[in-house]
Amino acid sequence: MSETLVCETRVRVRYAETDRMGVVYHSNYLVWFEVGRVEWLRQMGFSYREMEEQEDLAIAVVDVHCRYKAPARYDEELIVRTSIKNVRECMIHFLYEVVRVNDNMLLAEGDTTHLVVGRDMKVKAIPDKYMSVFRKALGR
Repeated sequence: MSETLVCETRVRVRYAETDRMGVVYHSNYLVWFEVGRVEWLRQMGFSYREMEEQEDLAIAVVDVHCRYKAPARYDEELIVRTSIKNVRECMIHFLYEVVRVNDNMLLAEGDTTHLVVGRDMKVKAIPDKYMSVFRKALGR
């Protein structure tokens, strides 16, 4: 994980998230990344919803990576660790780790890159009030 502020979000594997082999289906990790990202923003003092409603901005995923290390199974409690790796004028890059609570085993790690866009899907600069929070989280 990055040396920046890390937000830990707990999730419990639901039966519907598992496949026929009894392990979490791969795409669910991307959903958990989103859960972690939204909670990271909330921990920073604002919500993604506020960005949408007050600033007419969205953070669109333009790139995602996930490396699977070990399987998660039904009813296991997991922690999604989320941090920010980098921020530029109109781009945010998040990092994630998913670990099992009972043994702290790393199950998956990944990252997402986002462009900040308006409703028209055109790239927009991150407003100063958010940029200052992102920079502070990066120790800048």
